[in-house]
Amino acid sequence: MQRYFVENIVNNKANISGEDVHHIARVMRMDVGDQLYCCDSDGKVARCEITEITNESVLTNVVEWMKNSVELPINVSIVSGLPKADKLEYVIQKGTELGASEFVPFIAARSIVKWDEKKGSKKVERWNKIAKEAAEQSHRSKIPTVQAPISFKQLISLSANHDYKLIAYEEEARRGEKSNLASTFDKMKTGETLLIVVGPEGGLTEKEVTLLHKNGFISCSLGPRILRTETAPLYLLAAVSYYFELTR
Repeated sequence: MQRYFVENIVNNKANISGEDVHHIARVMRMDVGDQLYCCDSDGKVARCEITEITNESVLTNVVEWMKNSVELPINVSIVSGLPKADKLEYVIQKGTELGASEFVPFIAARSIVKWDEKKGSKKVERWNKIAKEAAEQSHRSKIPTVQAPISFKQLISLSANHDYKLIAYEEEARRGEKSNLASTFDKMKTGETLLIVVGPEGGLTEKEVTLLHKNGFISCSLGPRILRTETAPLYLLAAVSYYFELTR
């Protein structure tokens, strides 16, 4: 059954608008009486029945509120050193499927891509569309947020709002570090927030890592192998799912 995101569901009624109207009426060729899922901004999900379709909106009534949660028990923010080409789009799509709460690209010292503020708004709009479509496909109840790239200084400020902060650092893998990721998971409780920083293709500089350590970050390895910038976030999210959803 198709899933769509709405701002809110009031008096057991949901109003679907925007591009989703075209998708429902023209692509899926749904009609009055057909059913779909609606997810509101609080992450609540309802099975709804279409009562009216116009050019601007699809009106629905709630048939049943769904009780099972599909969201990760902890909130994971992926902070990626701005990579080149379409690597970030891949991370957003697959990371959404794996349960990430937020994606924050940042302009690292070794980022090859130069961020163009004038053209940037269209890219951010595309990134958020990718997250929305991936959330629908994977039956998420929430759409992850995707921010415009921030500076390293802004990253430090952002990190103050999170309960736990990690750096996926390849030097820790080379040194054989094995415990920091698992020990962080052991400390975390349902609903807490985890922010993890992944460097760009060239990795993080020693200066960046030192500054992150001074602001409460802990370095960890993601196994003995060196992962690509687009692989590391997915490894972490899979580890979170296994630890918090499959072993408890």
